[in-house]
Amino acid sequence: MGGKFSAYQEQFANEIKQIPEEYLPNLVQIVRIFRESVSLRPAEDSFRQGWKEALAGETRPVSELWDGIDAD
Repeated sequence: MGGKFSAYQEQFANEIKQIPEEYLPNLVQIVRIFRESVSLRPAEDSFRQGWKEALAGETRPVSELWDGIDAD
């Protein structure tokens, strides 16, 4: 990020300054979970997890994969 704050980083910094300190650990956890949820895992990690689930029998029939999804 080159040492300079972007407009978004400045907005986050201003918002964080307004949060009572006792709530900051929760905010850090929320931000970390969000970052992890939007970050792509390396393909090798994803394959290993999928392989582990398959070997453990944690699978679903293909016919069930689209259940509950309204894809018109």
